Amino acid sequence: MRNLRNTRRDQLRVPGDLILKAFGWDIENESIICAFGPIRDDPLIQLKRWHHDLEEKEDALEVIASWDAPCPLPDLECDSVLGLRYFSDSFTTCVVLAGGDIIVVREAPSDDEEKIEIVGSVDVGISGAAWSPDEELLAIVTRADTLLYMTKEFDNISSVTLAEDDLQASKHVSVGWGKKETQFKGKGAKALRDPTMPEKVDEGLPSVHDDNCSTISWRGDGAYVAVNSNQASPRRVIRVYSREGELDGVSEPVDGLEGALSWRPDGNLLAGIQRFDDHVDVVFFERNGLRHGQFPLRIAIEEITDEWATSIVLEWNVDSSILAVCFRDRVQLWTMGNYHYYLKQEVSFAIPPSKGRIYFQWNPEQPLMCTVMSEDSVHRLEYVLSVDAGSTIPPDDYGILSVIDGKEVKLTPLRLANVPPPMAFHEVSVKSNIVSAATYGGGSNTKLAVLEHDCLSIYRWNLESKPVLAPVFLASAGTAACQGYVQQVVFLDDEQALVLATNKSGSTISLFRLTAMDLKHLNSLSIPFTQSICSNFSKLNNIPCLHFSFSGRVACSPAILEPSLGLDPGSFSKNAWNDICVLPKLTREVKVIDLWNKHFEKIASEQGHDRSLTIAFGLTPNGSLYANSRRLAKDCTSFLVTPAHLVFTTTQYLLKFVHMDQVEDLEVPPDTPEIDERCRSIERGARLVAVIPSISALILQMPRGNLETIYPRALVLAIIRQNIDEKKYKKAFLSCRSHRVDMNILHDHDPESFINNVDSFVDQIAKVEHIDLFLSQLREEDVSQTMYKDTIMRGKPGPNIPMSRPNVGAPGYSRKLKINNICDAFLEALQSRASTNLQNIITAHVCKSPPDLEAGLLEVAKLQRHNSEEAEKAVEHICFLVDVNRLYENALGLYDLELALLVAQQSQKDPREYLPFLQKLEELPSHRKEFTIDDYLGRYTKALTHLHTINDFEEFKLYMAKHKLYEDALHIYRRQEDRIEGLMDLYAEYLSKEAKHKEAGVVYEYIRNYASASEAYRLAHLWREALSCAGLIPLEEAQLQSFASTIATSLQELKDYHSAAIVHQDYLHDLESAARLFCKGYFYADAIRILSLNQRPDLVDAVVDAGLVEGMGTMTELLAECKAQINAQVPRLRELRIKKVEEPLAFYDGDVNDGMDIPDNVSLAATDASTTGGSLFTRYTNRTGTVGTNATRRTSKNRRREERKRARGKKGSVYEEEYLVNSIGRLVDRVNAVGDEVERLVVGLMRRGMRERAKAVEGAMVEVVGLCRDCVGEVFQSESKDGRGAEERKDHSLDRPTGGDGVLWDSMEISQARKEAPEIKAFEKLALFSR
Repeated sequence: MRNLRNTRRDQLRVPGDLILKAFGWDIENESIICAFGPIRDDPLIQLKRWHHDLEEKEDALEVIASWDAPCPLPDLECDSVLGLRYFSDSFTTCVVLAGGDIIVVREAPSDDEEKIEIVGSVDVGISGAAWSPDEELLAIVTRADTLLYMTKEFDNISSVTLAEDDLQASKHVSVGWGKKETQFKGKGAKALRDPTMPEKVDEGLPSVHDDNCSTISWRGDGAYVAVNSNQASPRRVIRVYSREGELDGVSEPVDGLEGALSWRPDGNLLAGIQRFDDHVDVVFFERNGLRHGQFPLRIAIEEITDEWATSIVLEWNVDSSILAVCFRDRVQLWTMGNYHYYLKQEVSFAIPPSKGRIYFQWNPEQPLMCTVMSEDSVHRLEYVLSVDAGSTIPPDDYGILSVIDGKEVKLTPLRLANVPPPMAFHEVSVKSNIVSAATYGGGSNTKLAVLEHDCLSIYRWNLESKPVLAPVFLASAGTAACQGYVQQVVFLDDEQALVLATNKSGSTISLFRLTAMDLKHLNSLSIPFTQSICSNFSKLNNIPCLHFSFSGRVACSPAILEPSLGLDPGSFSKNAWNDICVLPKLTREVKVIDLWNKHFEKIASEQGHDRSLTIAFGLTPNGSLYANSRRLAKDCTSFLVTPAHLVFTTTQYLLKFVHMDQVEDLEVPPDTPEIDERCRSIERGARLVAVIPSISALILQMPRGNLETIYPRALVLAIIRQNIDEKKYKKAFLSCRSHRVDMNILHDHDPESFINNVDSFVDQIAKVEHIDLFLSQLREEDVSQTMYKDTIMRGKPGPNIPMSRPNVGAPGYSRKLKINNICDAFLEALQSRASTNLQNIITAHVCKSPPDLEAGLLEVAKLQRHNSEEAEKAVEHICFLVDVNRLYENALGLYDLELALLVAQQSQKDPREYLPFLQKLEELPSHRKEFTIDDYLGRYTKALTHLHTINDFEEFKLYMAKHKLYEDALHIYRRQEDRIEGLMDLYAEYLSKEAKHKEAGVVYEYIRNYASASEAYRLAHLWREALSCAGLIPLEEAQLQSFASTIATSLQELKDYHSAAIVHQDYLHDLESAARLFCKGYFYADAIRILSLNQRPDLVDAVVDAGLVEGMGTMTELLAECKAQINAQVPRLRELRIKKVEEPLAFYDGDVNDGMDIPDNVSLAATDASTTGGSLFTRYTNRTGTVGTNATRRTSKNRRREERKRARGKKGSVYEEEYLVNSIGRLVDRVNAVGDEVERLVVGLMRRGMRERAKAVEGAMVEVVGLCRDCVGEVFQSESKDGRGAEERKDHSLDRPTGGDGVLWDSMEISQARKEAPEIKAFEKLALFSR
């Protein structure tokens, strides 16, 4: 679907005393090496370099060398150049002459080298020569039918004779694939003959116009070379040889085959020419010599014998996309798509018969650059492949494609019909081959311009008629006034067209105006060399604008050709245009757009100028996509521009959308099609053809040529949002439904506006089924901020985006209750439409969150009383929306047995089950029926309320106890104190059984049952409450002391020595035991206090001092153990972590190979049968689908075994590190816990005169606290020191394995998680020990 457009044409006129004979490319210097001579009267050969970019014409030709080359062969009038190749790495030129000489010309020879040297000579002469693509081999065909291979140093490495016996080398067998003889024609067809036997067998007879030349062509990779030569038979034969000189294949006999030959660089086809009496074909061969299709050159029968059509040369460009067919005075450029060959361009040259013919050569690196040579001139041509499409601005975005094919332009409005190429919706034929085509507008007044070499024609096309007829011719005009070679035509507006032409001095642009009668040329202006012009996207303030692109420079001129501007014809006024940007010089395809809506108009006014919001997008041949001077992508293959988006494809087979914005704010999406709606995957090699925003369509062309239409989310959502903003809810809804867009966008795009316009939504949608569809798809998620957040421009609105976000914080609106808000709005709007939209009302109730099934069923119940038939339909609908069993229970909960029966009939329930049950309920009294229903439905609290209404207290208590409804029962009887005591007693018994002794004691004390309360408090270890209740029973002194002794014993078992001492002091009156318990809990001050209070100094020495010595020994031993544990575990932990980094294999699974070396050619990937488990990737990264594939870690038994291993943390196991970290953490907690005890112990020792012991205990504590503080930072560090641990773990969305693998997984998760280091409590030293 792409056309070839000429972007530059440089011309060199050869001085009159020189005759150009050959040329070659100098890629390094971007110049052309030209060979002048020899001729019959002058054997001089001159090599000159053409610098086409020099402005001074006299400096354009740089002399390299010259020498005389007399012809050594008597049958030749003069020698001739058969091949010229420039080697940029050595600055040498190789010239192959027909006389047999091979000459090397050195531009910078060394001292021991000659500037001009004959490096080889073939005595019999040379008929053809060609260098391999890698420039390592030179293939030569001699006049003695010999094929020679020579190296770059011109050493002959192979010599092969082109013999008659070669014709027997290949035995061709064709089974007729693709021939009409092999196609099935139905039962009535004649008896099929053998399709492998053709009706006519070619003998290989040469063409009458055969020039007996030999042609050589290499395959693109240089592995094979083909030779097209004549045999003495006579027969024209194509031989294929390998790089080593071995014959690989010979072409099958083809009558009329000529000497043209070109091997497609892709390697699949060889192209040749076959001439018939009435037409000429380009025929294709496979490498094995078999025919593989053809296409006709469109030469009229009367022109076949003309001189210009008698000698044809073929040449593929470097990327195999274009086949050049060279005649004597013209070149045709053909492309292929969908197995059809299109004639895209024909370049003619005015060459008189005496000047010979033209010679053609593609650039070896740039596929769309070529050179054409004649004896007196050299033309350097550059092309670009572009799609000639119509406007992308609604409503004129019909997606009109203009495809040039020779004398026809194929037109297809993709918005109306996606006609597969090479077919078209309509075709327009003209008299000569077409150069360019353009369309303007849309609808009933679509204009078409067709540019030929000498004529411009205008057509009108009515796309709104039914059916759409062919375009109607309006007028035409000659292009002689364009002053050069015409290149491109564009529309300036509905009545004006512009033609771009090029000549020796630059470019010209000519204005043609369409009147009611004809097409007139108004004016022509000279401008610098311009690659392209465009005006499709540029309408600023309703003034037509024209954009130029020359040498990478993009400029704009509003109405440059208007006479009112006072421009001097023939000159280019710099005041008439403004620079937009400077793109790279290699930019071939340029599209310009003006960002001009209310939002961007405000920005432009703030910036103080109008042109800042004009963007030129350019694509270079190497795939760099630019927006003005900013490069957006470096892997772009095609792009399109709409008012809202830049759309482009990449070499990674991705389609990307960029929201249109100022250049510096353009945001290119990442390569994440899985999560970003602005990026999606496409077929390999697909290219953009057209975009139609009004129907959200994007058309791509696949590599083979067929078209595919897709509807990307970015385009679809742009239209949906636009329709929502315009309150066109029906269009937006249908778009969501057609393209499977989440319908929540209808609300989430503008919530406040949607809620306020629900009536309009219902009126527009109208269909009950469509409203139900919308309501049933509601979710609390805001899709405009989640799944579709990337399809709207961030920060600033675009052309189809509201200027501000909706006021979602408006009174009465809550995002949290989105579904219920919408359903309530629909219920309010549908109340007046209940007769027609009752189904929607039911749906709105049911779709709430949680579903309001009772309200929906009540609507059905109301309907049931008036219209039973409609009620059945309503029940059927609600049963479709909700689980019928759940609905049956809700119907029962309404105590409407008729409604429940109606619902049950829609379910799969057995009537033998529900009918007796409903009949039994019907016979019960009202409150008993309600109690039975609520009990059946499990609504026990409500059933308990019905029992209270029935006033059966005994049954009430039994039901309360059965279903543990004590709190509900107390609430029901909260005002009847006579019932409360009995209920509270039952409640206390229940709490005691549930081991909630504290709560049971409170309840018992509430009802004054102090005996049960004291026992409950004792079991809850609440000694104060237990003894106080025991005293209120009241108990005798002996019983009270026994009870107190029991409590004290339990407190000692709990190591609550302080509380046990108080019980002994206050209730048992045992002063000595109380003091001992205080000392045991390190409360020495309390022990000394009670002894001194009771005048027992004797017990101070006997009890307190002994307690101090015992406490000092216990504490010293504990601190020594802590110190030893730290000194042992911290170095071990450090060693493990070093080992994990340096030797992860050994750390996670030990040395599985017992120190043996593993061969580097043996796979280490683990399998299900492996006994070591885990791959190297597992051990080094800790991340795979399962941490180990060991079969011994899968059962629950192995899981328990693995958990025991983890708990033990055995030395050398994978769990040791986790065990050591947890152990040190517990040690720190223990040190923090004993800090207060140590302080009390030190003070007690000092008070009793044990200074040295106090100092020793304090020193040991200070040392342990210091060790803990030093090691805690190292021990509780994160596994990922660079802080990437958490983010890295988030990226691995792997499922936790089961069995033993899960235990190891949990262990590794914990070890890799960042642990919060425990706080070390400060230990305050006693000021008495400052030294």
